[in-house]
Amino acid sequence: MTWLMPFYPWIKALHIAAVISWMAGMFYLPRLFVYHAERAKAGGELDQTLKVMEEKLLRVIMNPAMIVTWVAGLLLIGMGAFDFGSAWSWIKLACVIAMTGMHGWLSKVRKEFDAGQNTRTGRAYRLANEVPTVLMLVIVVMVIVRPF
Repeated sequence: MTWLMPFYPWIKALHIAAVISWMAGMFYLPRLFVYHAERAKAGGELDQTLKVMEEKLLRVIMNPAMIVTWVAGLLLIGMGAFDFGSAWSWIKLACVIAMTGMHGWLSKVRKEFDAGQNTRTGRAYRLANEVPTVLMLVIVVMVIVRPF
């Protein structure tokens, strides 16, 4: 991948922009689920509005941002950005995989709301909203501070 080296700063910038977009959705979607679980009556106007908002947030912003994050990240790894001998790299990768799992769970929950099958409370979604925050903090510390 040495032929890509002149583009390293551009790929890194794309990666960071995609991460920011992905994280915005990861923070916002569970908040929409809180409102959906607590305030929307099945079949009502708010229920329908939230279904559209949740679906578009996931399909138009979160899914493409996650894909670009992964593609750019893998390119950066191929260009030497991953230190295979340091724990920080592996911890970061584990957190990114966990974030991807959280994304998948949020996608599943969106489908449950769409089908009118939500069984969780707003409190459950408030707690779920903390998962991306904790993962993001660990990722940032691993990349910037590199404590291990």
